[in-house]
Amino acid sequence: MNILGISCFYHDSAACLLRDGEIIAAAQEERFTRKKHDFNFPANAAKFCLHAGNIDASVLDYVVFYDKPLIKFERILETYLAYAPSGIRQFIQAMPLWLKQKLWIPDLIRQELGYKGKILFTGHHESHASSAFYPSPFKEAAFLTIDGVGEWDTASFGIGRDNDIEIYYTLRFPHSLGLLYSAFTYYTGFKVNSGEYKLMGLAPYGEPKYVDLIMNELLDLKEDGSFKLNMKYFGYCNGLKMTNARFEKLFGGQARKPESRITQKDMDIAASIQKVTEEIMLRMSRYVHKVTGKDKLCLAGGVALNCVGNGRILREGPFKEIWIQPASGDAGGALGAALFIWHKYLGNSRFVDEKKDRQKSSFLGPGYSDEEIEDFLKKEGAAYKKLSYSELPDIVSDLIIQGKVIGWFQGRLEFGPRALGARSIIGDARNPQMQSKMNLKIKYRESFRPFAPTVLREEVSGWFDLDKESPYMLLVAPVKEDKRLNLGDSEENLTGFDKLKPK
Repeated sequence: MNILGISCFYHDSAACLLRDGEIIAAAQEERFTRKKHDFNFPANAAKFCLHAGNIDASVLDYVVFYDKPLIKFERILETYLAYAPSGIRQFIQAMPLWLKQKLWIPDLIRQELGYKGKILFTGHHESHASSAFYPSPFKEAAFLTIDGVGEWDTASFGIGRDNDIEIYYTLRFPHSLGLLYSAFTYYTGFKVNSGEYKLMGLAPYGEPKYVDLIMNELLDLKEDGSFKLNMKYFGYCNGLKMTNARFEKLFGGQARKPESRITQKDMDIAASIQKVTEEIMLRMSRYVHKVTGKDKLCLAGGVALNCVGNGRILREGPFKEIWIQPASGDAGGALGAALFIWHKYLGNSRFVDEKKDRQKSSFLGPGYSDEEIEDFLKKEGAAYKKLSYSELPDIVSDLIIQGKVIGWFQGRLEFGPRALGARSIIGDARNPQMQSKMNLKIKYRESFRPFAPTVLREEVSGWFDLDKESPYMLLVAPVKEDKRLNLGDSEENLTGFDKLKPK
């Protein structure tokens, strides 16, 4: 049986092909259009998935969409009515896309894919929960999903057992950890729904000076991790911005303009909301453990890409093991929706060994043979040298030691936002200039942005306060004291900064 999962029209649209419960292929639309976080219908991703499965749309048994547009439309209408007339501009801006596309998902799927079969819909957080639990190695586990907003829900938790998932509790819009984090993403000058990881990367350079202000003014946080936001400071319900004038007055100034210089205040703001976010994640996870009684936790939703928070849940939380969906954002909803139909809707069994997950290392996208790559290089007239696989380790190691930067291309493309060794940039972590060199000269991005180290599994505990696998770049752990480089207190003239104080 072939099931195609689809997610689109918010951010990071994607498609996934499932065959008899096995993940055959999955990819984000941005990988084909080269539009970062492309939200449009994933026609190219779906075409790739079908090609990878050697089928066309006529062979599909089901196509499933990752949320329920009519319920989401209900939430949008009710929100506009609650704030009317102040939200009229946002309402007018949003309606054309809804009336032309979002309310006509079945027609659009048939038109784009040439598909004539059955179309199903799952709840947004059902998709996230399914993407978290079903590919995990666990027979039974608690799950926690946290994001911006689905239909009405902004977070959920429950239990997965064998082929079943059950959602126990949810947090409802407009109270959202994802939207709170996005509000600060906007305030610090980064793009919402794509710049949140920049905010997380900026946080270590600041001091959490605003934590009390955030906790006292912006939210009412309970011990179980649930909270209510003080909506008088936010603009996302009735305006075109995440924050408003009250928010700016509270934090002593207007939002930073994109691409302008980053100040120490911006770093302190980032550090503060990161600390608050981690505290909420920890409280949520402790309550999930208390209610479910499970020792294993599965995470998904956009907030589960906050690898610093994930690391604290693992180190300081009550769970013995955690598994995090590599494509935790909306892209993973396509995978979760397909798995939900296979296991929950159709009742098919699930087989796990408590050791190896079913994500296939998340290498689920397009791949190319050596012959295809060489044909392309010849066609483009590129200069190249062909090496045997036995030669590669020594040659690449020598280049890294010389301070060179390696573009590593092998196998199938990663599904999800992290570069996991299939499409990766590699440099020498011992070189103090390597981070800024790779950021500024190669990736053309802010110099503070971090890179992940690669360490042999048996050596992990010698380098970090961690003794578990982290194959998907979704955990951050402190570096052992004796392995830290002393970079001193000197300031560097790095693009985008007034002052930089590495910790």
